[in-house]
Amino acid sequence: MSAQDTTPDAERPSSNGLLLALAALIWMAAMLWSARVTITGRADAEMEVTSTAYALPGAVTASLATGAAVALAVITLITRRRDLGSTLRFAVTTGTGLVLGLLGALTIITINTEGWIYAVVGGTIAAAATIGGALAGFRQPRVLTAVCWAAVGVFLVGFLLNIFQNPVLRALGSGDSQSSQANAAQWFTFLQSFLSGLAAGFIAYGVLRRTRRRTGGDVSWPLYALAGAGPGLLLVVGEGLTRTAGSRVLELAGKVSELELTVQQMLSGARFNSALIVLFVGAISATIAVGRTIRPSTADEPTPVKPAPAKPAAAKAKPATKPAAKPAYDSAAANAAAFDAATTETTPAAPKAKPATKPAAKAKADDSEASASATSAAGE
Repeated sequence: MSAQDTTPDAERPSSNGLLLALAALIWMAAMLWSARVTITGRADAEMEVTSTAYALPGAVTASLATGAAVALAVITLITRRRDLGSTLRFAVTTGTGLVLGLLGALTIITINTEGWIYAVVGGTIAAAATIGGALAGFRQPRVLTAVCWAAVGVFLVGFLLNIFQNPVLRALGSGDSQSSQANAAQWFTFLQSFLSGLAAGFIAYGVLRRTRRRTGGDVSWPLYALAGAGPGLLLVVGEGLTRTAGSRVLELAGKVSELELTVQQMLSGARFNSALIVLFVGAISATIAVGRTIRPSTADEPTPVKPAPAKPAAAKAKPATKPAAKPAYDSAAANAAAFDAATTETTPAAPKAKPATKPAAKAKADDSEASASATSAAGE
């Protein structure tokens, strides 16, 4: 196990996974027991084959969800003591799903160990539980826990509607004619799928919000949508396994009669359409539920419309008056400079002008002396 695979701070599943694993085990045991009782209660081989084909899709879906829930509980107990790398984590969860699938397959194979049809059903159940266990290897235990709880909720919705099937069909317009019964059956299938999708979305949302309140962490809103769509995805995967791994069972049931072949084709298409409805309705309802709790952040509030920014505008207008005060400052400086210049011109200028007059008087005296000496010379 490398250092890159070890993530001590990875998100771990909650301890409530044990309760989830118990609920899923009860669901899987009920589906396998119902399938066994239905198959062994038929008098002839043809009815056993058709009953096996009818019971296979429900047992496969229950094995998928139970394999994921039980593997999640096992990885919870292990990661409480030590952290596991990605490879070892997938090995543990996939092995847990495989063991659970083999135990579930025994309940069908032991009906008739010589019949290959029961071996096919047992192998399909084991494959479904193994795939479900592998899903627990991904490091999104919160989302997978929500998916498993939502899948249990979808099963309960279908179980309750089937108990009250006759009153619901009459309320949907089922009468004595075959056309009214067919229309009522179609509306019943759509109603069951729609209510199952709503239950899946709201249960997934509730589980994730409860985990957020308990741990303080949350997942992004696309994971809420994925959790709501999870039960529908399990139904799609289960239908895919039924058509591939259990295809021989469906083909054998279709060979019983032309009517049975038509019924199997209709049921296969109805199951796939129902899975898609549960998927999309679950994703949309979970998205709407989490969208109602999202609040805008403070950074997105329109702060520029507030009157507070008017104060900086007034402050910016003040510097415009400062250039008007500059001429007063300049005139004062000019007056001071003129005063200094006047004082410097009046005081030193007088002493400097006196020496300039003395040479002029001396020159006049020299001229008068020269003229006097010239006059005396002429007289002599």
